[in-house]
Amino acid sequence: MEQAIDWKNLGFEYMDTGSHVRAEFKDGQWTRPQLVKGNQLNLHIASTCLHYGQACFEGVKVFQRVDGTVACFRAPTHADRFASSAARLCMTAPPSELFIEAVATLVRANRSYIPPYGTGASFYVRPLLIGSSPIIGVHESHEYIFIVLGLPVGPYYKNGLVPVRGLVQEQYDRAAPNGVGHVKAAGNYAAGMLGDKEARARNFDISLYLDSATHTFVDEFTTSNFIGITRDRRFVTPDSKSVLPSVTNNCLQQIAADMGFTIERRPVRWDEIGNFSEIGACGTAAVITPLYSLTRGSETLTFGDPKTPGPVLSSLYAEIQAIQYGTKPDRWGWIHPLST
Repeated sequence: MEQAIDWKNLGFEYMDTGSHVRAEFKDGQWTRPQLVKGNQLNLHIASTCLHYGQACFEGVKVFQRVDGTVACFRAPTHADRFASSAARLCMTAPPSELFIEAVATLVRANRSYIPPYGTGASFYVRPLLIGSSPIIGVHESHEYIFIVLGLPVGPYYKNGLVPVRGLVQEQYDRAAPNGVGHVKAAGNYAAGMLGDKEARARNFDISLYLDSATHTFVDEFTTSNFIGITRDRRFVTPDSKSVLPSVTNNCLQQIAADMGFTIERRPVRWDEIGNFSEIGACGTAAVITPLYSLTRGSETLTFGDPKTPGPVLSSLYAEIQAIQYGTKPDRWGWIHPLST
């Protein structure tokens, strides 16, 4: 063990594990992923990632399961979404096989950093793709660097599955119609930082963005998809070209359907928000974050109890965690075993 870790009290914070994995695209082909010691990268000052935003990433979770094995959750799906992000930004993504090989290489090198089963923690893997060619005119890069780093993490929000207070952003938009909101471009997150900072200053935990054209439809939270649960057992999530297709949301829809819920992917008007019995934000990092309230201007809507998540979101969370940690069968082939 490289260092003593308090597994049960981990936050969602960077921890240096001493190594990362790297591959490069040069002369029209990818190198094999290699384990690299340290956490530094030499980069040309005119790289396209620095000047023109050619950068995208993924978030993948790795778990030690109840039987002691280590597995990655939906690795091929994340690889496909990574490729989609890269294509939208005129970047060359690594093939899915290389993506998965790089994740496996990182996990093998960092076995002692994978949280033990029962601690509630996981190993978070961050694949990153950046344009590295020195180009001053606006043009896509000819060369790319693919990096995979990882670290043990606890809950994204320090209290875990506890309802939070949300603020609807009125002054800022997250993404434009026909823009890049549907891919995991690095710049999308920079666009939401100011709104989030101002929301936190007002004691809100999370920001919700509406469609930038009319501000009448729900898009998504800064880092997560929006899901709403109705009293008549409907699972509702926005259908918008500005929303990132969430791997977690996709899983929750399948689980909810198996529980007998009707799944609705459709435009969600702000004026129907009060009809939901439960509202949550979902994504790889937090899995599910229940919301107690949403404030828009002088209006505040509340959902359930301020300290206890609703029964449906609690059940969905428990079910996906059980699949990830191996206490329930993987009925849909979501688990990708990794040899360590």
